[in-house]
Amino acid sequence: MASIDDELLIDEEENRREIAFIKTQLSSELKEKFTDEQLQFVIDAIGCYFFESGILENDDDDEVEIDLEVIADYVCKEAKEEGEAPMDPQDVFFVVQADLDFQEQNA
Repeated sequence: MASIDDELLIDEEENRREIAFIKTQLSSELKEKFTDEQLQFVIDAIGCYFFESGILENDDDDEVEIDLEVIADYVCKEAKEEGEAPMDPQDVFFVVQADLDFQEQNA
């Protein structure tokens, strides 16, 4: 069984891989708009969205409809509430899309 420190290191490495993947999916213009810290905030906010929305508790074998625009709006709202730099939902949409692609490839 891994220690807490080991688990944290594994999480940090996964976050680095996820951010690197997202960056490969974004246009040059969008890459310049988001720092690694902002991308990490978006990733964390997406996780919060899924937890709070109850999507993760879906026991059905049916596919769940995921609205990327709703998630992007949620992330932008969270950024504002947390005092983060303002984010454009249209820009965040592409980050959400890339993040979900990463999750799908690593499921």
